[in-house]
Amino acid sequence: MPSSLPVLQPAELAACCSPVTAGIVSDETAETLARMFKALSDPTRVKLLSMIAAAPDGEACICDMTEPVGLSQPTVSHHMKLLVEAGLVTREQRGKWAFYRAAPDVLRSLAAALNPTNTAG
Repeated sequence: MPSSLPVLQPAELAACCSPVTAGIVSDETAETLARMFKALSDPTRVKLLSMIAAAPDGEACICDMTEPVGLSQPTVSHHMKLLVEAGLVTREQRGKWAFYRAAPDVLRSLAAALNPTNTAG
């Protein structure tokens, strides 16, 4: 059974995830980055993340995300669970509905990990 990796907070991510172009990354950093990129390897999850980020108030209800992607609520919930576990979005339960927000600090750190001019670590 695969082990689950902990969700890192933005400060932890910045500390652990130096750019992959700045030298050989640690095993832990490689696992963290791979988990995040794996979560984004599915077109539906990329679309869901973009829908959340583009929402006027920066959040989206699961109830509003099923129709645009043409999937059932349980399937969309599964995709969102993977994005939450990867630390790319946060989830807040309000009554029977879940609301999601992008994690901008984590997304910036993830982008910075591939920036060849970024040498901060």
